[in-house]
Amino acid sequence: MKFFHTADIHFGVENYGKIDPATGIHTRLLDFAKNLDVLVDRAIAENIDFVIFSGDAYKTANPTPTQQKMLAQRFLRLHQVGIPIIIIVGNHDHPLSFGKANSLDVFSYLPVNGFYVFSRPAMHVIQTKSGPVQIIGVPWPTRNHVVTLQAHHHKSNTEIAAYLSESVGNIITQLVSSLDPAIPAVLGGHLTVSSGIFSGSEKCAVYGTDAVFLPSQLALPPIDYVALGHLHRFQDLNLGGIPVVYSGSIERVDFGERKEDKGFVSVEITTAPDGLKKTTYAFHVLATRRMIQLDIKLEPLKDQTEQILTALEEHVLDDAIVKIIYHLSLGAQDRVDLSVVLRACQKAMYVVGIIPVHQIAPRERRAALKIDMDFTTLLNRYFETKNISVEEKAALMDKAFMLQHELDTKATEQEPT
Repeated sequence: MKFFHTADIHFGVENYGKIDPATGIHTRLLDFAKNLDVLVDRAIAENIDFVIFSGDAYKTANPTPTQQKMLAQRFLRLHQVGIPIIIIVGNHDHPLSFGKANSLDVFSYLPVNGFYVFSRPAMHVIQTKSGPVQIIGVPWPTRNHVVTLQAHHHKSNTEIAAYLSESVGNIITQLVSSLDPAIPAVLGGHLTVSSGIFSGSEKCAVYGTDAVFLPSQLALPPIDYVALGHLHRFQDLNLGGIPVVYSGSIERVDFGERKEDKGFVSVEITTAPDGLKKTTYAFHVLATRRMIQLDIKLEPLKDQTEQILTALEEHVLDDAIVKIIYHLSLGAQDRVDLSVVLRACQKAMYVVGIIPVHQIAPRERRAALKIDMDFTTLLNRYFETKNISVEEKAALMDKAFMLQHELDTKATEQEPT
């Protein structure tokens, strides 16, 4: 049994781009659609058993008709060749309002087979070309219903998140207990896992007030593979055990992700004659729009514009999204010729900005002195504001006392008898 795992398509992320004159569609939407096309083309070519999409189809829960059309076109291509699509509702797909449909509900109401939308935790047995597969779907745990209950009115956000983690964890355990160990089983979820790394950083997912799950709450036998969405970086959080995998996003969303590969995961579950199952997977890198960020520290005695142009020559700017940040030395005037720099970037798809960073002179901390302080206290307060060693302070104190003594002696000698 072979299937593809993807997530975080985010149609509607339209930062750093422009309207394509040939189609009238934003270039960033075309970027995301192009990479989803690659996945669909390969799924059809390899005649896979199903595709599991683990949430966040759109940037918001209110996608435009154009965004809806472009997603439906690609999902329907899979349907037309008999490839089922498992859809998990993500946080960006959910309106977070009672009674409103989420942005993916429409696929569950189509008068055709092959679309399986999980807007609530559930388990379904789905028939594929290679036989049945058990799917446990766990959408994003929303707190909007919980906070309306009287029993939770007094709870903080952190306490509500802990309650959600425990409650959803118990639901997952119950659903897993109903699985048939002889049939392949996949858990798909749009969830925050404690050891997951946020895209564009090294921060673990325990930051914030989301419901957080341990890998051990998801990697429960007889599950063969855990297909996750929400974190945009590809990662396996249970190496050596049941794979707990974030496929990551299919395109870079912002500059924080500029150094990360984007793609999707292909998974195979094989069953030996003795009934033992084995899961293998591979991450397939997609050709994403390049994001180039230049951080240039300008030297004070050289031409500022030329220094930026020299730095640009080290990069291939063709069709890239470019951001230039240049750092000026202390007291230096900004003499960069922006028109010249922009001409040098004319092959780029989009220039986010050419941003100066001025070095701010450090402000000295002033001592809090009062007129009624004695001489020793005044000296100590003053020296506390200066970055000097203990030895230097002692020597200066001695010198100050000597000078004070000399002044006192002179003043006494000059007094009239």
